[in-house]
Amino acid sequence: MAKMLKSKKGISPILATLLLIVIAVAAIIVTYAWVMTFTASQTGKSGQFLSFPNVNWSNSSKIVVDIINSGTDEAKILKVYMGTAPTTRIEQTAVSYNPATQIVSEDGGMIQVTITTLWNSGTKYYFGFLTEAGTNWDLEKRAP
Repeated sequence: MAKMLKSKKGISPILATLLLIVIAVAAIIVTYAWVMTFTASQTGKSGQFLSFPNVNWSNSSKIVVDIINSGTDEAKILKVYMGTAPTTRIEQTAVSYNPATQIVSEDGGMIQVTITTLWNSGTKYYFGFLTEAGTNWDLEKRAP
């Protein structure tokens, strides 16, 4: 039995190294293909991306919110919600839009949403903007 174990040889170190390199390269290729497929599918879904660079509280009965769309699809604002807590937001009916079409064009387009309502200084307000695509964009700001 001891003679049998001595006569058996393993694979050469060069062959073992080449085999490990081939396995590593195959794993890298599979991972690269998966990442590229995932990235392509996610970037194609960018659609609307709204940001809120400025909220103007200068008038005691009006709040003007600037909305910028950095996405690849235009966004139409259908409803505006506001409240002092996320769960107590109610739809605002006294809202005007500039431009009046309520559409924020893609790739940097901007709209101003004017909410006519009384607000209290120092109170934190929670806003919600519902788009035609069904996406709700949230904003929270403290009044000065």
